[in-house]
Amino acid sequence: MQLNERQQKIAEIVKENGPITGEQIAQELSLTRATLRPDLAILTMTGILEARPRVGYTFVGKRNSSMLREKLDSLTVGDFMSSAKVVRDEMTVYDAIVTLFLEDVGSLFVVGRDRELVGVLSRKDLLRAAIGNQDLDQLPVNVIMTRMPNITVCEKTETLIRAGMKLIEKQIDAMPVVEEKDGKLIVLGRMTKTNMTKVLIALANDESI
Repeated sequence: MQLNERQQKIAEIVKENGPITGEQIAQELSLTRATLRPDLAILTMTGILEARPRVGYTFVGKRNSSMLREKLDSLTVGDFMSSAKVVRDEMTVYDAIVTLFLEDVGSLFVVGRDRELVGVLSRKDLLRAAIGNQDLDQLPVNVIMTRMPNITVCEKTETLIRAGMKLIEKQIDAMPVVEEKDGKLIVLGRMTKTNMTKVLIALANDESI
């Protein structure tokens, strides 16, 4: 697995200063602890860093990490994606808000007649519409949704690591899993930070996945 620039910097900081806490690493990089959490999780899961309670992070290097790295590289989106929560593009904003809360999700994928992806609705999109002076019972979601090319997507064959980096880099909680058919992106499912977290926890607990 190829580390990104920030992960390489974190590894160097821990190598030179370890044991060191997450807060201290964040201060070195002038970032927040929350921002570094996904990178620290990846470095720990791949065996490059070791985390000890009340001690901090120490540098391990790539010792004993080859097997885990190979395992991570073999896991794909298709193995762990969840079902997509979709709405039609002519649905009203009011109905979309109801759907969002009934499904208890952070975003909805908007599809056309052939289940092709045409947009994404986030809670922020719906909140902006709700606090505006608009008739939510008449306003269709295609007016407020985010459209291509501003939608980040992934495919079933992508590795979990690649999908996870997309979530981190774009600072989003979920993205549609799609396949191209006749020039359209057909929605197959969704990949979320929750999906990724479950996999990391399973690996940390040495569970079969």
